[in-house]
Amino acid sequence: MNILKTLLISSFASLTIIACKKDGKTKSMDFAELKKELNLSDVKSKKFDEITTKYSKIQEDNYNAATANGKQMDRIALLSKQEKVREQQALEMATVLTPEEMVKFNSYVDKNSRKRPRYNDQLLTKIKTNAELTDEEFQVVNAANDAFEKAFSDAHDIYHGNNELAEEYWQKFDNQRKAAIKSALPAEKYQKFEETVKEIQFKGRE
Repeated sequence: MNILKTLLISSFASLTIIACKKDGKTKSMDFAELKKELNLSDVKSKKFDEITTKYSKIQEDNYNAATANGKQMDRIALLSKQEKVREQQALEMATVLTPEEMVKFNSYVDKNSRKRPRYNDQLLTKIKTNAELTDEEFQVVNAANDAFEKAFSDAHDIYHGNNELAEEYWQKFDNQRKAAIKSALPAEKYQKFEETVKEIQFKGRE
């Protein structure tokens, strides 16, 4: 099984060409539309602005640190760090907004945030449960998922700004991810895996 994991990671890497262009400066999320929809009181509006400004600054600092001194950005590490910042922002915002308002806030942030292009932890847990995977089988799913993320992220500078090309790369690496998982699972388990991830598709802005 360890040999299989090594081979599948190598197969992803062999198809990835790493370019060296840098991204443009990251933009802070614009909450004006959401604030208008929430129709907050003056007190809530002030606290809302304080929180979003605070965490926008943290995310900007993270980006600047990731690209300091002309070094090539580790996109996976940066996106992972920014996800944690958004989680902290949501926790603090929950002390200001009502549960109903938080549903709208979280939905807005989720819609407008750049995310890691991978099966997230919630989906991975669902995959393991639904397909009744052993720990060893689940390790292969994780390895294939990690390899997919690295391959797609490494190719970012090639497809950056071209959504059609990005989708082409995403589909190619997703097919490899599924092929690697299929080779490690019994047919009935792979069928359950496919059923669990059937809604996952390229969404753009990756």
